[in-house]
Amino acid sequence: MLKIAWSSEYAHPLPPGHRFPMEKYELLPQQLMYEGTVSERNFFAPDAVEESLIVQVHDVQYWEKLKNLALSRSEERATGFPLSKELVDRETIIAGGSVRAALFALEYGISLNIAGGTHHAFTDRGEGFCLLNDIALASRYLQNEGLAKNILVIDLDVHQGNGTAQIFKDDPSVFTFSMHGAKNYPHRKEKSDLDIELPDGTGDEEYLNQLDLALENILKKFHPDFIMYQCGVDVLETDKLGRLGMSIEGVKLRDKKVLNLGKELKLPIMCSMGGGYSEKISHIIEAHAQVYRLAQDIFF
Repeated sequence: MLKIAWSSEYAHPLPPGHRFPMEKYELLPQQLMYEGTVSERNFFAPDAVEESLIVQVHDVQYWEKLKNLALSRSEERATGFPLSKELVDRETIIAGGSVRAALFALEYGISLNIAGGTHHAFTDRGEGFCLLNDIALASRYLQNEGLAKNILVIDLDVHQGNGTAQIFKDDPSVFTFSMHGAKNYPHRKEKSDLDIELPDGTGDEEYLNQLDLALENILKKFHPDFIMYQCGVDVLETDKLGRLGMSIEGVKLRDKKVLNLGKELKLPIMCSMGGGYSEKISHIIEAHAQVYRLAQDIFF
């Protein structure tokens, strides 16, 4: 069965006019159930990630500041969110969702988190709507438990997975692959194991060709037993922050390539949604919904 992490706490209230589309975390599950892709029994409510795991990935000093709401104004501003206990609780629940989804992926081949993909969270700070790195936390959990040894992070959000790259920069057991806009946020990029930087306006054909080549080259030198897939939809031409030129169909083909790869190689996949900032919320929801439909079609 397709198992999906979701909590009502994902849709955290923000000040009026905030550019982050929190409403997608309520609308996406509704859309998936309305169209019959999933039912209520596909969803599970995650618990907060354990503090002992958090401090294996993030600096203790950073975690103490975060949970005690003691970030400086500049540190808080870098996250993009007003800091509150409810926000921190939300971040721990999202990360817990990715950890448990990774366990379900081992059982069923794939599992998804309605939120997550918080790839701008570093060991010692949060940035870009990311406070705790759920990809890194789920990866470490699997390795700690002896459930996975070599993990491939496929990050196809339009923004580089800079936090994930920094966390795993000296760890050969986790291969970080990020394909992103060359001139987009973050302006100071980290070094992933493989970075593919795309020029503004890159469309479906060039994007998909680059993805094929990258995956082929990665698998020649790295042999994963698990895939963490960050499938942000801010690659869309309609995205306010993206600057690329992909269509909805192109994003579907992108997701299909990654999911087929996992199925063919018998590599479990945990998918976290990442970003999406199109003017019309319907574009964001449709682009996100496609990966759930594909997961059902390919794995079940």
